[in-house]
Amino acid sequence: MMKRLAIILLTVVVFLAACSLESPVKKDQSGKTNKKKSDITIGVSISTLNNPFFVSIKNGIEKEAKKNGMKVKVVDARDDSAKQTNDIEDLVQQQVDYLIVNPTDSSAISSAVESANHEGIPVITLDRSVDKGKVATFIASDNVEGGKMGANFIIDQLGENAKVAELEGVPGASATRERGKGFHEVADQKLEVVSKQSAKFDRAEGLNVAQNMIQAHPDIQAIFAHNDEMALGAIEAIGDKDIIVVGFDGNEDAMKSIQNKQLNATVAQQPDVMGQKAVTSILQLMDGKKVDASIKIPLKLVTQ
Repeated sequence: MMKRLAIILLTVVVFLAACSLESPVKKDQSGKTNKKKSDITIGVSISTLNNPFFVSIKNGIEKEAKKNGMKVKVVDARDDSAKQTNDIEDLVQQQVDYLIVNPTDSSAISSAVESANHEGIPVITLDRSVDKGKVATFIASDNVEGGKMGANFIIDQLGENAKVAELEGVPGASATRERGKGFHEVADQKLEVVSKQSAKFDRAEGLNVAQNMIQAHPDIQAIFAHNDEMALGAIEAIGDKDIIVVGFDGNEDAMKSIQNKQLNATVAQQPDVMGQKAVTSILQLMDGKKVDASIKIPLKLVTQ
């Protein structure tokens, strides 16, 4: 009898343990809510606030949220994917109503996005996509088309077969992959790419990497940078050499550099519009309306 009772008790313990290991059931992620706007809190994770482009995104979010009486919590990942993952997990624990993420690395933060999914928190990504997890909408410029625009500008200025170098963004970021893809779709056919290396979207890195490129390939005629910060670093490295530089973003410093006849061109985005569009998408979700899976913000080429 005692033996039979022990077996029954052991079976119950194993069953309860198995139940406790089961993954939590995903909650509804439609985003529809009966909450008032003033009761809504938006969690925002930005890849880095050390870059004017992402500061403009943040400002666009805050401006639109303030207009609608909504609260915003902003965290800065400082270009550290591990920190960003922890930041997002913290926002999830704080039970924000919606989450806007500008990823440092499209793959590395996937688990954090999935955590938000399990808690039923709708996620919107800006500028860079996420590899895994459910996203209500991805808002960005057409980075592939922007890369093509940069390559075509160089061809217009120098003709075909010109020798060019490429300053790549943060490895793993979707913007890096897409801008590079667009650039190479044109450059591999009509230009000679003699060097390419990551400068991590950073101005100081852009300066150092461009210096090394020019020393190794003194016949470089143009540099295409995946963002303006790296392009401005390249301008410093070039000095008085006759090398065309094309950036990407259209930030304030880049526009000033173009006016001063230094930077030759930039593929200009509208980061403040991205931020505003993220909040208006949340308003649609709150009303139970559908939003497009991908929203493209127009680009334009700004030249001297």
